[in-house]
Amino acid sequence: MKQLELVAIVLILFGIFLFLFAKFFNFWGKLPGDINYSKDNFTFIFPITTSIFISIILSIILTVILNIFGRK
Repeated sequence: MKQLELVAIVLILFGIFLFLFAKFFNFWGKLPGDINYSKDNFTFIFPITTSIFISIILSIILTVILNIFGRK
């Protein structure tokens, strides 16, 4: 249960960080490989590259945090 709480806290802090510093992260969803399709009043956005990038960053952060606090 302790690890789940830690993951929740990290995700909340990450979300607050992105919210406060959103102007510095304006490339989210606009990386090469992200799919944007617009026509008339319809827009489809599929940020596959951004999703992979976020997944890698979160994996690194969580691995470091779990190694600091000791994995059991």
